Amino acid sequence: MYRQVFALAVFAAFQCGFPASCARNLNYRPIIGKNKSESLKRYFFLMFRFINRTEEEYEKLFNAINGLLLPGGNVDIEKSQFTRAAKIFYELAIKANDASDYFPIWGTCQGFQQLTVLTSNKNLLTLTDTKAVALPLNFSPVTVYFNYFFRSFSELSKHDLLLQNYSSNAKLKCFYRVLTTNTDGKKEFISTMEAYRYPFYAVQWHPEKNPFEWIEKAGMVHTLSAIKATFYTTSQNIYFAFLKRWDNIKLPENDET
Repeated sequence: MYRQVFALAVFAAFQCGFPASCARNLNYRPIIGKNKSESLKRYFFLMFRFINRTEEEYEKLFNAINGLLLPGGNVDIEKSQFTRAAKIFYELAIKANDASDYFPIWGTCQGFQQLTVLTSNKNLLTLTDTKAVALPLNFSPVTVYFNYFFRSFSELSKHDLLLQNYSSNAKLKCFYRVLTTNTDGKKEFISTMEAYRYPFYAVQWHPEKNPFEWIEKAGMVHTLSAIKATFYTTSQNIYFAFLKRWDNIKLPENDET
């Protein structure tokens, strides 16, 4: 049994369709680290203390996982321990990818926002009238070349990255490609983006809510198209993990950290 200091999302990848000569080097249990928010501890089934760790401990963990998931939440994205941990892993991921060591990052909602702060060194979020609403994605012209993101989603955050703020910040504009936008009727904001050079992906929305949160709450959508959107996005997460099958990094079974 692996014992991690991190809440880990372990994706079981599909069987490889490549020739048998390729299969022998595959890692069939890629490990994706999940940066846990301090404010959402009660929602996690895997409860591991990972905050307030030293940089050396974080680096050791980084070298034992295959990717990072930055989830939604409600913490300070500039000064919290969530941010400190995310910053360390973000910088390590940049270095790893620059050295041709593939390490993906996925940010959802607060994770999206956290990535914008880490990249720009500024909090560029703006209050929008989008709390608990469901909107169709507006694809940017470049999105036709990508098949990772889809047409329907639920529950936007109330704080978003305006397209205007993105365009006026050179660091963000050079780092991320805008895939989808939305509007609250007055302000246009970015809802999906991906990095140009790095395998970093960010969604301001919650694709997982459509099929799995069956509660009476504003913005919850359970239509067929909305649920399809979730599983299309899940397919991207499987692909996200599938790429890591080529990486044989594993957590040691006797890890005591």
